[in-house]
Amino acid sequence: MSSWFQNYKGIFWLILGITAGTITGLALGKNTQVIKPIGDIFLNLLFVAVIPLVFFAISSAIANLQGAKKLTRIMLTMFAVFIGTVLVAAILTIIAVTLFPVRQNVVTTTIMETINKTPIGDQITSLFTTDELYNLLSRKNMLALIIFSILVGFAALRSGEKGAAFTAFLNAGSEVFKNLFILIMKVAPVGLGAFFAYQVSVFGPTLFGTYAHTLGIGYGVSIFYYFVFYTIYAFIAGGVNGIRRYWQNNIIPSFTAVSTCSSIATIPANLDAAKKMGISDTIASITIPLGGTLHKDGSSVSSILKMAVVFAMFGKGFNSPETILIALGVTVLVSIVEGGIPNGGYVGELLFISVYGFPPEALPPAIIMGTLIDPVATLLNTTGDTIAAMLINRFVEGKDWLKTAA
Repeated sequence: MSSWFQNYKGIFWLILGITAGTITGLALGKNTQVIKPIGDIFLNLLFVAVIPLVFFAISSAIANLQGAKKLTRIMLTMFAVFIGTVLVAAILTIIAVTLFPVRQNVVTTTIMETINKTPIGDQITSLFTTDELYNLLSRKNMLALIIFSILVGFAALRSGEKGAAFTAFLNAGSEVFKNLFILIMKVAPVGLGAFFAYQVSVFGPTLFGTYAHTLGIGYGVSIFYYFVFYTIYAFIAGGVNGIRRYWQNNIIPSFTAVSTCSSIATIPANLDAAKKMGISDTIASITIPLGGTLHKDGSSVSSILKMAVVFAMFGKGFNSPETILIALGVTVLVSIVEGGIPNGGYVGELLFISVYGFPPEALPPAIIMGTLIDPVATLLNTTGDTIAAMLINRFVEGKDWLKTAA
C-alpha cells in the first residue's frame, strides 16, 4: 500500500490541492482574489525555470549520442513507427473531440483579446526562429528554443573531444535544472489550488462540465486505442499469431504501468515481455529504453485533450486545418521531448500555449487535465513500446520474423 502511495502521491496531492482550491473558491467567491498571487508566483517560477531546463535537457541528450550509425536502419524504422503511432493516436483524439466538442462558454472575451493575431507567414517565422539570442529566453519562443537546443546538441556531438568540456557543462546544467523543476513542482498543489480557487470564483460551475466532458472523451479514446489499435498493430506485425503473442505477454507491463504511473519503471517488464513476444534482443534493447523516453501514444491523446480544453475555455474553435496541423506537429514534438524531463507534460503545455499565443491563464486548466488523464496515458505510453518493437521487428527482419523467433 505504501509503495502504491509513493507512486501516486504526486497526483494525490495535486488533486487534493485542486479540490481544496475548488472548495475555497466556492466558499469565498470574489474574496479569493486575495490568494490569487500565490498561484501567480507558482506560474512565474514555472515559466522562468522551463527555459534553461528545456535547453540543457535537449542539447545534453543529443550531445551524448554515440554509436548509432551502424544501426541506421533500425533507428530510422523506429522513429518512423514512433511518429506514425503518435500521429494515429492524435488524429483519433481529434476526431473524438470533433464528434463530441467541448463547450466554449467559460472565458470572457476580455481575455480573448490578449491572444495574438498575426499573419500566417509571420507566425511561421516567429514559430521556428528569433532574430536575437536573448529572445530565446522568452517562453513565447519555446519552439525556437527547442530547435536551437537541438542544433547546439549536434554541434557539441560533432566537436568530439574538443567539445568534451562543453558537453560536461550541458550534462551538469541538465541535472541542476531537472532538480530545480522538481523542487518547484513540490509546491504545485498549493500554487494550482490557489489559481483554481480563483478560476472557480470567477467562472463558476461551468468549469466542471468542461473537465468532466473532456475527461470522458480522453478515457474513452485511450481505452479504445489500447484494445483496438494495439490489436491492429499486432496483426500488422505478425498476423493472428502476433495478436496472440502480444496480448499473452502484455498483461504484466500493463499492470506495472498503472501501478507505478511511470514509463521508465515499466521498462524492465517491457523488456521481459518483448523477449517472450519473440522480438530480437537487438531491437528490444534499442526500442524499449528509447521508447520509454521518446514514444508517447498516451501523451499524444493527452496533448490534444489539453489543447481542446484550453481552446474551449478561451472561446476558440479547435477545428480549422491550420490549428489541427499545428496541433499534430506540437503533439509529435511534445511526445519526443517530454520523456527526458521531470513533469515533461508541463513543458508540452507551455509549448502549445506559446505556439497558439494564449496568456498564462491557459496553463492551469491544461495541467489539471493532464493530471486527471495521466494514469491511462501512462498505460498507452508504456504498452505502446512493445507493440512498436513488434512493428519494427516486422519491417526490419521481414514478415516471417515470428517463425524464426519460434
